[in-house]
Amino acid sequence: MPFINRLQQLETRLQDKSPIVLSNCRVFFDFDNTMTTTDVLFDVIARFSINDNWKALEKAWLEGQIGTKECLQGQLKNVRISKKVLYKYLKKAQLDPHFHKLFALLVKEGIKPVILSDNFTCIVEQILEHHGIKDLKVYGNALRFYRNHLIPSFPYDNPFCLSCAHCKKIHLTKDKTENKLIVYVGDGRSDYCPARVSDIVFAKGNLLRFMNKENLNCIPYNNLGDIYNYFEDVLKKNPIPAG
Repeated sequence: MPFINRLQQLETRLQDKSPIVLSNCRVFFDFDNTMTTTDVLFDVIARFSINDNWKALEKAWLEGQIGTKECLQGQLKNVRISKKVLYKYLKKAQLDPHFHKLFALLVKEGIKPVILSDNFTCIVEQILEHHGIKDLKVYGNALRFYRNHLIPSFPYDNPFCLSCAHCKKIHLTKDKTENKLIVYVGDGRSDYCPARVSDIVFAKGNLLRFMNKENLNCIPYNNLGDIYNYFEDVLKKNPIPAG
């Protein structure tokens, strides 16, 4: 469906509200495969595991038999890498080539983007720092290093949500109460929960298939350049009623 028609659907759903400008949006991003060109955490697990046990856990996770927390705990038990070697390896991670352009536009409009990741905060921040980015707020899982072992913890898990290791939707609640329009950008299973409670969802990959299956409104995208064009060419010209 053309983007403008999706906007009209949103306007109808949110009718009778006061119109707002782009600067009144709150924009949240997934990290792996959304802001990066690969799934960085998956690459680390696959490359530095001492056996193939991670594959069975990955399969069970993809089939919905286990949640992300259980999957990550099991997979990281078999990963062997020091902090020094890991951080050196992370220098290979590439951001989406449209990343800087998109974030410059958001900052110009007074928007402070937030990253919500099922990866680990230290990994995300290390990649961003390598690319010269230090001011983005990141919420992710926690990671402790002991020799060549990686020990995870999950400060944002939700005991009532067995699917997620990091319950991303909890970060969206505050903005809902402040009459902000919530925009979410994602690609995978960890994005299902926040997508359900967002006003506008940009989706690709597994998230797009989920949104279509559940008959939920979303805007398909291929890369961050598509989202830049949406914000630049449509959102500025078509203020959306506040949610």
